[in-house]
Amino acid sequence: MDFVRYADGAAALVNAPLDDVDDVRELLSDRPWLQPMLTERDPPALRRIQRDLRPVFAASSAGEAGEVVELLNALLGRHPVTPRIVGHDAQSWHLHVADRRSGVAELLTAECLLGLAILVCDAGATRLGVCQASSCTNVFVDTSPNQSRRYCSDRCSSRANVAAYRARRKAEAR
Repeated sequence: MDFVRYADGAAALVNAPLDDVDDVRELLSDRPWLQPMLTERDPPALRRIQRDLRPVFAASSAGEAGEVVELLNALLGRHPVTPRIVGHDAQSWHLHVADRRSGVAELLTAECLLGLAILVCDAGATRLGVCQASSCTNVFVDTSPNQSRRYCSDRCSSRANVAAYRARRKAEAR
């Protein structure tokens, strides 16, 4: 299993609007097999995990590794992850983090927590970030080799660079 993908999924979950089932369906647009499992209970449960995950990203962005671990351990205690070995043939054994009978919210929560926990253990507790663009609050996973990512997207990076350039030009003109 690609656990960085699960960590990226945690960032996508935190960034997603989750007002109703249609919003969750949009979040799952690349996983159509999960969409029939959606219920009205999923959006509120996912909004709760969004609120719980945002401080993990904020602590990591601030360089507070111990706080990241403490927050993740608390979440893992409240939402135990039950990995299962699954195979579609004898050569493709891999881990799934929840039983197929689990609801969508439980499955996504388990994936997010396991992905973040493994990322923290493998790459360090400060690989999560909050976008530094002034008008953005999105979060991201920083898998860059030198841990230099500061923005959630190229769009935010470009906007910030253009704003900085214009500010320098304005200051030079004075």
